[in-house]
Amino acid sequence: MAEPPILSLENMALQQGGRWLFGGPDKSAKEPTGLDLHIGPRDHLALIGRNGAGKTTLLRIIADLLEPDRGERKTRPGTNIVLLEQEPDFTGHASLMDFALSGTNAPQAHEVESIAGQLGIDLTLDPANASGGEKRRAAIARALAMEPDLLLLDEPTNHLDLAAIDWLEAWLGRYKGAFVVISHDRTFLKRLTSATLWLDRGGMRRKEVGFGGYEAWEEQVYAEEARAAEKLDAKLKIEAHWLERGVTARRKRNMGRLEKLWEMRAVRAAMINPAGTAKLKLASDEDFKSKSVIVAENISKTYDGRELIKPFSLRIQRGDRIGIVGANGAGKTTLLKMLTKEIEPDTGSVEHARTLSGVMVDQQRKLLDPQKSVRQVLAEGGDWIDVRGHRKHVQAYLKDFLFDPSLVDAKIGTFSGGERSRLLLAREFARTSNLLVLDEPTNDLDLETLDLLQEVIADYEGTVLIVSHDRDFLDRTVTITLGLDGSGTVDVIAGGYEDWEAKRKASKKPAAKRTEKDTAAPKAAPPPPKTPTKSAKLSYKDQRDYENLPARIAELDDLIARGEAALANPDLYTSDPDKFARISKSLELAREEKDTAEERWLELAEMVEASA
Repeated sequence: MAEPPILSLENMALQQGGRWLFGGPDKSAKEPTGLDLHIGPRDHLALIGRNGAGKTTLLRIIADLLEPDRGERKTRPGTNIVLLEQEPDFTGHASLMDFALSGTNAPQAHEVESIAGQLGIDLTLDPANASGGEKRRAAIARALAMEPDLLLLDEPTNHLDLAAIDWLEAWLGRYKGAFVVISHDRTFLKRLTSATLWLDRGGMRRKEVGFGGYEAWEEQVYAEEARAAEKLDAKLKIEAHWLERGVTARRKRNMGRLEKLWEMRAVRAAMINPAGTAKLKLASDEDFKSKSVIVAENISKTYDGRELIKPFSLRIQRGDRIGIVGANGAGKTTLLKMLTKEIEPDTGSVEHARTLSGVMVDQQRKLLDPQKSVRQVLAEGGDWIDVRGHRKHVQAYLKDFLFDPSLVDAKIGTFSGGERSRLLLAREFARTSNLLVLDEPTNDLDLETLDLLQEVIADYEGTVLIVSHDRDFLDRTVTITLGLDGSGTVDVIAGGYEDWEAKRKASKKPAAKRTEKDTAAPKAAPPPPKTPTKSAKLSYKDQRDYENLPARIAELDDLIARGEAALANPDLYTSDPDKFARISKSLELAREEKDTAEERWLELAEMVEASA
């Protein structure tokens, strides 16, 4: 039997900026309709919606920090609700500890210190001198130490490095209470959530599946709406859905781009020697050199006696997408600055192609003048914008970046943080360049904008350097990962984050005890090549697996797709919970079998390649 909710919002509505953000009047109803929400004591909810849909505002209403215009808020007596804000206010606090112990429901100092120790944060720091990551860790320590019954998390992974994200995932995995989380980190959401709240055009839908089933559900909803609109011949209504229809089309196009990405990774993997070092080889070395745009030879950097980057060499080719990952302080920014010649290495040299022209896209959205209009930011007040050498109307260009064209004269100050980040991307991607440098580009972006960014990067004809902690984004985007583990060594891996993580796990175990899974390559595996002649290193069973696994993987892909489509039915859980559970279990087993099959095939492929 379902437990009663610990919090409920009933018929809630809110106006903002002269428009109904939530639950506006329904002209077809006798009474205005509002938003309803019920949160159970163990709900793990993903809150999804476009930038500007009101996700942060809804969290503030749940936390009783904002009063709606209409509706009723009910909580179970004694429920402790804690909000981890996206940008906590440290004003007036002499230290991070002072901030952590503040508030009406302040935690005990020893509890804060315990969590801070696990997160590796010095709470004696003055907030004025603390980095974004240090402030975020202090805010997390404060929130978790309050022992919440309902935890509200607004972009909790922003400014965190991979180690801190792993720690937070583990903590939330053990957490016995309820939480609602806003995040652009798909991996984080998939691992932790069991139900999804979707804010869309002033209303909210709920589905009892975690974020892993959200995209299939979203596409089904939009497809049903489009069919209904067409039946009614409601041309204006169809036009109002151009953004939503674009989401489905974009996602399908991105699947084709992912296949191209896997092919590019396979080519790059063939250039990296078996030891996985930075020395890359091609059949035609002269051809390789002619396509090189950045050549780093034996570069290193030492700070305060610590060898941050050990001697390292790399040739970056035109069209490469390079991801740089690692913990805070491991040297990501230092490596990026050396590759872009912003700083000089202590040893070695970095050479750029004479024609290299770069654009840096970093977290500059706070520098956008809030009093300027969109037209002024993009087109210097005019009607046309030069997009990489081609003239385009500014309103049409806005549509490309998921903005309503009517916002062309809106002031920047009326935009959410995520909308400002998207506008900054639109401005920077218009500039003519053949090198893009992206420093944490995914912060504050909604999921649709991340899909758009993935698409723009895939279609970009130049070279891309990306520093990011967003694992899913890297897996969907980069051809090579430069992984920094803090020891000074730079791992060069053909593929994304999961490829690097697999290598790290394998290297931590004694060679004699490694299993097929330990030596696995990425989940996003390249499509298998044609089956070669039998290698002397493959047993009969190995050869059979090598030949048959691609077909089995394709079968599993089809099975997974059908399972996800079935779970996307919004009525299945309530009408037949047993069937829902059976399909969910089958889907889980199919995914596990697919992962194992891909890992097994990749290991065999490496054996074939090594013996060729």
